[in-house]
Amino acid sequence: MYNKILIANRGEIALRIIRACKELEIKTVAVYSKADELSLHVRFADEAICIGPYDSKKSYLSIPAVISAAELTNCDAIHPGYGFLSENAEFSSICKEHNIAFIGPDPITINSMGNKAEAKITMKNAGVPIIPGVDGILKTIDEAREYANTIGYPVLLKASSGGGGKGMRLVEKESDIEHAFLTAQSEAETSFNNGDLYIEKFIDKPRHIEIQILADQFGNVSALGERECSIQRRHQKIIEESPSSAVSFELRDKLCTSAVKAAKAVNYIGAGTLEFLLDSNGDFYFMEMNTRIQVEHPVTEMVIGADLIKLQILCHAGLPLPNWILKPKLRGHSIECRINAEDPDKNFMPSPGKITSLHMPGGNGVRVDTHVYSGYSIPPYYDSMIAKFIVHAPTRKEAINRMLMALDECVLEGIKTIIPYHKKILNDKNFISGNFDTGFLNKFEYKEER
Repeated sequence: MYNKILIANRGEIALRIIRACKELEIKTVAVYSKADELSLHVRFADEAICIGPYDSKKSYLSIPAVISAAELTNCDAIHPGYGFLSENAEFSSICKEHNIAFIGPDPITINSMGNKAEAKITMKNAGVPIIPGVDGILKTIDEAREYANTIGYPVLLKASSGGGGKGMRLVEKESDIEHAFLTAQSEAETSFNNGDLYIEKFIDKPRHIEIQILADQFGNVSALGERECSIQRRHQKIIEESPSSAVSFELRDKLCTSAVKAAKAVNYIGAGTLEFLLDSNGDFYFMEMNTRIQVEHPVTEMVIGADLIKLQILCHAGLPLPNWILKPKLRGHSIECRINAEDPDKNFMPSPGKITSLHMPGGNGVRVDTHVYSGYSIPPYYDSMIAKFIVHAPTRKEAINRMLMALDECVLEGIKTIIPYHKKILNDKNFISGNFDTGFLNKFEYKEER
């Protein structure tokens, strides 16, 4: 078992990892930028060390700074959380070179699954259904045009190293493909320092379904059911739930079987997520693999009764998965709402600033993962998510009602949040009936009641 883990992250996920380490009796080291000096993860870790200014490129994304902090504090492992360096193959490799365990995949696995074009080929060879498209990277606009005509419009141009919708363009007709190619390529180069694109068939009105997996070093892989992640704004998830109302017992078994195949195909170790698109016919297609813990992992924890961060750490420390989790049983229903500091009345403009008053919800089946407190100043430099509300109840309807209660109970003054937006969604008849897809919020009208 590890003696001391450095947490190469900030915010709620850093606190989440600290809690898991305390239960495992592992010492923790928090790293922080100057903007996060008063953040709770700095206070609750056993040690804390400043690694740079507010600019994440010079702090949380600085590999030399993070490695130096780990060596100065004699850490034998680093947990990257999600975002920042969590899927950086170079970082994983450098950790290994410095005899520091990286609580994530090895560089080969990160590269093979992080490159979406390469990942599709790997999954196809493993027998996992993939979206119809073309293997490999597009070299020219003419090549993209030729493949689009072969596949048939509409098509998606996607950044090979992409995420969060960046470097992605929907092309509905041939005359649009040149402009779409150039803008997607430019955006990909800016966002990921990699302008490579690939092309695939556009699946109309899909559901976004993902499977959480855990894998130990003894060949055991467990698929922990599905998460429904179709409620997205600008390709960013804001509400997740488990199980999905669109997934039957038979479909869940097929999805989980494919996820296990995928993990074994790349000799995966630790926590990961296989993301699929589910069409209206019940057919599903591999989209990508996230080689890290995800923001929405708590909904899976709630329905299976496990601590995924603890199990992730144990897998990397060389311990086998417990027998019960190899055949997990889902219980009840869980929903998560991401609480972002944004103003929905002003086109979701970020709303950094000081929280002047704060009361978080509680009660049976209500969980809040957050790093904010009354008097805390939200910095303008990082992701706008400041909390996650997670509820668990026997049925989906009860979970929706419990989440509405939690949202109503929250008092958060001094900044704007998307809590009113969440309330509108959860009261929508189509959301309540489960009649939605990834385009749901594109048609959703929000007007704050005054």
